[in-house]
Amino acid sequence: MELLTAENAIALATLASLEIVLGIDNIVFIAILAGKLPPERRDAARRLGIGLSVVTRIALLLGIGWIVHLTEPLFSVWGHEISGKDLVMIFGGLFLLGKATYEIHHRVTHESDPAAVAKTNASFAGVITQIVLIDVVFSLDSVITAVGMSDVMPVMVAAVLVAVAVMLAFSGPIVRFIERHPAIKILALSFLLMIGGLLVAEGFHYKIPKGYIYFAMAFSLFVEVLQLRSEKGPKTAHS
Repeated sequence: MELLTAENAIALATLASLEIVLGIDNIVFIAILAGKLPPERRDAARRLGIGLSVVTRIALLLGIGWIVHLTEPLFSVWGHEISGKDLVMIFGGLFLLGKATYEIHHRVTHESDPAAVAKTNASFAGVITQIVLIDVVFSLDSVITAVGMSDVMPVMVAAVLVAVAVMLAFSGPIVRFIERHPAIKILALSFLLMIGGLLVAEGFHYKIPKGYIYFAMAFSLFVEVLQLRSEKGPKTAHS
């Protein structure tokens, strides 16, 4: 089978773009979890988490038969047929809602208390486990979409590798930026709350275009960056 065709090139570019956009969720989640570790271990957790996401996504691609089976209805709730994929979305969304709510509560009530922060430091293994579990949730929908857009396995695997390379290149600066600005961290957690609600809604077949979520996040980030610049301006002028 000829791989170097215009059709495959378009499919690769489209799938890689899709994976990169969907990877935003992962980067934000990794940034929040890595921030719970001592500073010297954060980069290692970030790289390992993203590296393991390659294994997760390629494994899901190779298990196409199992993925297709996951879309078959298992039972009905309130007139909606629920499949294995829907269950993964619902429980993944509930996990994100719970995790983000807990982290926001912790940041708001204990951020100024070093003792409280020290007590909540997570273990390296615990952080990696959570990253891998939530990556399965984030990857499932993108893999099903990829299977629907292309039937050429090398193209799908190449798209995953390209997306992960981009994630590795940009995740470091993003993680450090979030860590330096507590307000951005709260914004990122709010983003995870929205994504969690979106996943639960998708699990019950209520489709909410992700573009709305990403636009809201981008606009909020833009406003917050303007706020940060306005705060630095008077200090610089005074000095």
